[in-house]
Parts: sequence; C-alpha cells; structure tokens
Amino acid sequence: MSPLLALNKYFGYDSFRPGQAEIIDKILHKQNTLAIMPTGGGKSLCYQIPALVLPGLTLVISPLISLMKDQVDALNDNDIPAAYINSTLDYAEVSANFVKARNGQIKLLYIAPERLESPRFLASLNTLAISLIAVDEAHCISQWGHDFRPSYLSLAASISQISQTPPILALTATATNQVAQDICTRLQINSSNQIKTGFARPNLTFKVVKGQDTLSFLLKYLKNNPTQSGIIYASTRKMVEKIGTFLQEKQIAAVIYHAGLSEHVRRQNQEDFLFERANVIVATNAFGMGINKSNVRFVIHAQTPGSIEAYYQEAGRAGRDGLPSEAILLYHSQDMLTQRFFIDNSEADESYKTNQYQKIQDITHYVNTEVCLQQYIVRYFGQEIDPCGKCSNCTDERLTHDITIETQKILSCVIRMHERFGKKLVAQVLYGSKNKKIAELAFNQLSTFGIMHSMHLKDIEMLIDYLLASGYLVADSSQYPTLSVTKLGSSVLQGNHQVSQKVTQATQTTTLTDIDLTLFEHLRQLRLDIARKQAVPPFVIFSDTTLQELCSVQPKTLDDMLNIRGIGTNKLAKYGQLFLDELLKYANESAKNQVIQ
Repeated sequence: MSPLLALNKYFGYDSFRPGQAEIIDKILHKQNTLAIMPTGGGKSLCYQIPALVLPGLTLVISPLISLMKDQVDALNDNDIPAAYINSTLDYAEVSANFVKARNGQIKLLYIAPERLESPRFLASLNTLAISLIAVDEAHCISQWGHDFRPSYLSLAASISQISQTPPILALTATATNQVAQDICTRLQINSSNQIKTGFARPNLTFKVVKGQDTLSFLLKYLKNNPTQSGIIYASTRKMVEKIGTFLQEKQIAAVIYHAGLSEHVRRQNQEDFLFERANVIVATNAFGMGINKSNVRFVIHAQTPGSIEAYYQEAGRAGRDGLPSEAILLYHSQDMLTQRFFIDNSEADESYKTNQYQKIQDITHYVNTEVCLQQYIVRYFGQEIDPCGKCSNCTDERLTHDITIETQKILSCVIRMHERFGKKLVAQVLYGSKNKKIAELAFNQLSTFGIMHSMHLKDIEMLIDYLLASGYLVADSSQYPTLSVTKLGSSVLQGNHQVSQKVTQATQTTTLTDIDLTLFEHLRQLRLDIARKQAVPPFVIFSDTTLQELCSVQPKTLDDMLNIRGIGTNKLAKYGQLFLDELLKYANESAKNQVIQ
C-alpha cells in the first residue's frame, strides 16, 4: 500500500500537509529524521502512515500516558490495530499487549521511555520485528529544552541495543535551533534530515491581557462562550483549586486537574473533559501534553508560565483541528516571582538554572512587546513571518504616546548606577524610595533619584519591562538579573531616537465561523450520542473540522461524503449513513419551514 492510499483509506485525506510526505519518504528510505511541526500540524501521521506501509511494528516512545490512550483509541476505531504499555496497565495486560506485538497482531506499540531503562524489557524488544522507532516530544531529550526529562537522556543508548537498527523519527512542536541540534546529536540524525514546517499557527489569535482581575475575566469570557471547549492553565495547584471552585460555584461546567489529585480523580476529570461532560478544565501543566482533543477552542493562561516554549506548547492545544481559536495570557507581575521560586528551589545545576532564568526574561519580554505576538513567538524559534493582523497587538487601536523623556530618565539612571543593579532597585531610585539600601549606596544623591516620583512604582517597573522587550535595555541571565543600556538605548540618550508606547490593553471573545450553527449543533449532538455508546471521546468519531465541512457542503449521498476531509472508507462505513440521515432530515425540515413562511 502506498502512503497516499493509506492516507485516503484510513484518514480520509487526499493529500499530505506540508512536510509530511517528505518526512515519510525519508523514513521509508530508512533515514533517521527530525520533524519539527507545530501542534496540530499532523506529526502523528508521520509515523502512523509508515506503520501501515512498513511490514513490521512501529514502536512509539512517548512520555505522555494520556496521548497513548487517546491515539490508541482513535487508531483502533479506525481499524488500525494498536496498543500501549505503561504504568496504568497491570502485568497481565502488559503481557497480553506484548504477545499481540510479537504475533504481528498490532501495527503500533506505544511505550513510556522509562520502560527502556529495564534490560529485561530491552531484551524482549529484540524478539519483535520493529520497522520504525518514533520518539515523540523529542525536545525532552535536551537539557536546553523547556521540558527536559532525565528518562530521555539514556534513550539513545537504549535504542542502540535494539538489534534490528530501524530508522528513528524524532518529533517535536517546540525546539529552538540549540535544542534541535542537541536532539540530532543525541539520536544520530544528520542535520540535512531536519525538517521544519514552520512554527506559525495561523488559526490561533494570541492575546495578552494585563491588569485585570483573573476570576472576573474568566467568568465573563466563559459566559460569552458557553458552548466552547477550553483549557485554563495555572502555575500552582492552589490557583487551580481556587479557579475551579469559583467556576463551579458560578454554575460553569468545569473540572480540575493537577498532580495532587488521586489518579482516579485525574482520570475521571480528564474523561469528563474529553467526552464533553465538562466544557472547561482548569489545570497545571501536568495536564494536556499529548491530549488529542482537537476541538479546544481556547486556552487561557491564568498565570504566566516560565518560558515561551512552555507557553506556546500549552497555547497550541487550542485549535488542533485548524479552526479559529484563541490563546489568551493573563499577565500579573507576581507570576514571575512564582516561576523564580520554582527555579530557586529546584535541584538542577547552576548552568540549567541560568538557562531557566533567561527563559523567564524571554516570556516577560513577550508580554511587554508591542510587535505582533505570533511574529514574536515564531521569531524566538528562528523563523520570520509577517504580522498576523489579528493578535491583541496587531488589532490594538490605542493612540501611541511619546515616552522618549521617560525612557531617557530610566536609561540615565541605569548608567549612573553603573549598570550593576536590577529592575526593582532602579525603579525605587527613580521613584525616590526611602529604602535603606538606597541610602547605604548613596543612590539618594544621584540626579535621577526621585525624578519619576509622579508615577506609581509598579508603573515604572512595567515601563522598564517594556524597554527590555523593545531592546533599549538588556538584562543578564543570572538569578538576580542586572540591567545595562544597549546600543539602541544609547541612541535614545543621545537624542537620535524617539520612543513611543501604547496605553492599556483590550480583550475579548472567540470567532464564530460562517456556517449554519443550528445544523452544526445537531451534528455535534449526534457525534456525542455515538461516542457515548462506544465509550470513546467525540473527536475520535469526527473532528469539528469535518462537522463544519459537512455543514458547508451538506452532501446528499454517501459517495458525496467521501469528498469531505476526514471521512475515509472506514469512517464512511461506520458512521456515514447516520450522519447522512441527520443531514437529509435537517434539509427537509428547513425546506418545510421555508414553505410555511
């Protein structure tokens, strides 16, 4: 079977997305490959299609237990035999799945990386006919990545003990150039076999909201979007509990998820969200890695995460089906103190901590920039794109305000303090604080002492953040970063450059697509009914994208339905008649109503 035939038969698509065909071709020619594709870009097909084409077993190494279950459910529903082995299974279940793999009864076997640390398990793998090894979330292998996992460090050594030497496909959505090179080195991937399809997510609208009460914003947003499915992230368990309780008291169908809950409660809450018994899940970053729910319409960060990589990966869980969705970041300056606390109290070495402190600065610059938010993120990963035209910065219609004088005061103060101190102390000197340390260092004798006393101290700090994000100041990567003036900042001091800024932020809600929403809700309900009978998440039946295309095209026959993206011959046989009957019934009722009118 050719890759294109497998794509059409099992997944209902007539063509590959950018990069998929090239990646699959390299794998079929037994070349180790690194695939860097955005969330929702179709990474899983890059090993699922070869698994159908190649004769033996595809081994998928993933740290994400929830992803294993979701993908195995979806594959089995699509008549592609698959299984997983992880800590949720007992010994008998693990043995049964291994026997299936050995007997050629499954095409894909998902395992956790920790399994490869067992010599006994490695020896067992050598009894299988493995044709491909896929390493998902490959950024976890790099200590420079945002989600480094020690269990991934020994991955290369473990894989080298698999006697068949199958090709390796490493996959990730978020890798800087440094992380990508690290992955290639560790997994022996030639740099020419590194395929990037771009980091942009055109269907996502990014927003940064500052200075708003978190609970009030969330309640208003959710009431404005009552039927939409979304994730709300918080950095601490305490905040997750607080938000979850508040929303439940306000009659919002919300569940919570964090590592402090029992495994039973976490699984139940996750299934309530996946099966759409709850529209909203409030969670720490313990939730969502690899969650295969395609119709998440919004991701809101109630607290700022510790890096752009973490933010983009979590925000990227919105709109995996390609439909318009939102990623909203609620910023409060104290969020950064929480992230610093996590780093300060970690057991990591100093070089790793220094790297993490720099990531905090990077995300702080993101929330304070006035350039296009998607452009800023994509540029961080080494790619250039045009402004998106729809993020909160691109659509910000506030008038610009000249802040050259204020900027000169701040830059001058940094220089007079010999560029050896951080944001807070600089702001206190400018404000004219009676801080004892300022007097001890004689900074109260500087000409810039108290020169910005008319502003609030917090506003001075925010202005410094803006100057950092805009490149007039730079901070080092230490635990307590010190400020220094850049070449651009010096140009401002010399009167050769003007500085401007916009004032307060705007917000709001999700974009509705131009379809018959009543018909869409009818199809969603039918999908939900089928999913509940089969005990699988609704997106396993059809994605929202497929439902929307059904609404737009309104096919009249089963053959017509094969032209809908996401409906292949297997899906058509299982669900085609049910959905066609619903479409025809709706069309007849609409025609009758028009005659009556």
